[in-house]
Amino acid sequence: MLLRIRVRLPDRPGSLGKVARILGVAGADVVQMAVLERDSGRALDDFAVAWPAGAGIDRLCDGLASIPGVEIIGIWPTEEPQGAFPDAALIGQLAAEPRRGPVTLVDAVPALLSADWAGLAEIGPAGAVLAHASAGGGTKVELPELEPVRPRAFTAPDGIQYALAPIVDAEGAELVLLVARTGAPPFHRTEVFRLAQLVGAAEAVLGVRHPDPVQSS
Repeated sequence: MLLRIRVRLPDRPGSLGKVARILGVAGADVVQMAVLERDSGRALDDFAVAWPAGAGIDRLCDGLASIPGVEIIGIWPTEEPQGAFPDAALIGQLAAEPRRGPVTLVDAVPALLSADWAGLAEIGPAGAVLAHASAGGGTKVELPELEPVRPRAFTAPDGIQYALAPIVDAEGAELVLLVARTGAPPFHRTEVFRLAQLVGAAEAVLGVRHPDPVQSS
């Protein structure tokens, strides 16, 4: 199985090598690594590692905790996106079938953002209703309050982590792309930015854009 590991570590030469070495000793095979932020001598990094199915993660946690200055932010299961450049591949899929653009985006986003599921929501007078959900979700999911509708991340009262971004479909309908995960850290601002970029690319392929707030007021 694939795990996502988020750690905070000293931003100095050798720190990254120590983490990678400990992961290897514990039995994890690093398949991907990303730097989320660097600030005040500290870095926040994400590692995607192949881990034996059914194996506990105690030795993984103990190994990382043994490195001075390393803090484990979260470890949670994920899926590996298809292809070497999954974002570019997704844009190609959107261009091939633009009418299915938002649905294609929803189905692809969970693997890209290490999430459990994603969905398209419509906001009406009675609140938000899920119009489409990827595998792992469901149209009967009780949605949290989605206002304000802008690219952002938040934690629901039940502890579920969400990221969202507004999106306009090919018919001009204003929807919300919602991404959710449990047992994981909040979505980082770089993940929210990536989500917003994917939405912008999808809208460009669909030839739509958000209504001008000045004209609509």
